[in-house]
Amino acid sequence: MTAGSNASVLVSERDGFRVLTYAGRLDAVGAGRVWKSTMWAARQRLPLIFDLARVTLCDTAGATMLVFAEEAQGAPARIEGATPEIEAVVMRVRETPRRPVHEAVSRAQTVRQEAMTAYRDVSDVIVYIGEALVALGKLPMRRRMWRGADFWRTADQAGVRAVPLVLLLGVLIGLILAFQSLVPLRRFGADLYAADLVGISLARELGPLLAAVILSGRTGSAFAAEIGTMKVNEELDALATMGLDSMTMLVLPRLVAATLVMPALTIIMELAGLVGMTMVLKGFGFAPVTVWNQIAYWVVAKDVIGGLVKSMVFGAAIALIGCRAGLTTGVGPRAVGISATRAVVGGIVASIVIDGLFALAFYRLNV
Repeated sequence: MTAGSNASVLVSERDGFRVLTYAGRLDAVGAGRVWKSTMWAARQRLPLIFDLARVTLCDTAGATMLVFAEEAQGAPARIEGATPEIEAVVMRVRETPRRPVHEAVSRAQTVRQEAMTAYRDVSDVIVYIGEALVALGKLPMRRRMWRGADFWRTADQAGVRAVPLVLLLGVLIGLILAFQSLVPLRRFGADLYAADLVGISLARELGPLLAAVILSGRTGSAFAAEIGTMKVNEELDALATMGLDSMTMLVLPRLVAATLVMPALTIIMELAGLVGMTMVLKGFGFAPVTVWNQIAYWVVAKDVIGGLVKSMVFGAAIALIGCRAGLTTGVGPRAVGISATRAVVGGIVASIVIDGLFALAFYRLNV
């Protein structure tokens, strides 16, 4: 017998039954004291009898223990001596649905499951990109599905309406880079070379990358929210029912528009950054003509062209990620918000990863 201040259980056998005679209070504390003895008796594979005549209180904790014992034994137990109140609590817990208790998985199984999930995600991305390329190749045969209004509307929202933000951010970045470059260069009497440093940085890296961040935050999230709302409202299912390709109607106009507006946003970002840098250098006594001559001498055409090529790739990646986030939107009130977040985060991360790949390729090619 296991005894305690609140509860005790006596295990015995009678006429082929295993009798568990409880006494005291079967609350959270009492059930915890007699839990092991109850589970041990339940695993002996003999029919159970719960003698509750001496139980003064049984709440849901005690009733849960009894029901778990029945499940461990594999059959309902017979209850004897219980008051109507106690028997009602046990019956209520019996009827309450419970989530199945999953067995613990090994670390190897967890790693295998994560690897399979990652493999399926990568496969889905590859299939999605392939579908986009196929839709782009079949566009001449599906001209009736091409929505020119969506293309111009997307180009306006992603390009024209983003110009004020790009100008503001570009000027601020130019100011910051100029100040941060002048501080170390003044120690060596090379203040003027801050113009070269800022100009090359904007043309090769910061201009395309910052424009991509703006496009991802403004436009990628809008793509995900718009298409995600259409999926939640079952509009995509309606298109499929009518035999219309959602990839051609929804994805391609946004993909082409984002790809084409990115070089323009990048050039505006770079020019605004150079203006901000010129303002700082002018404050330090350098004439604007001198600054711009320095930039024209050191920033060559391959720097600008390389940045524009990267910007187009960034725009295509952001559009594809934003549209895919919308197409894979789940159900429920939070689904559209989650898709928009995935689009922003995915677009920024993809832009940085692609920029790193371009940097490695440019280094290998000595560009």
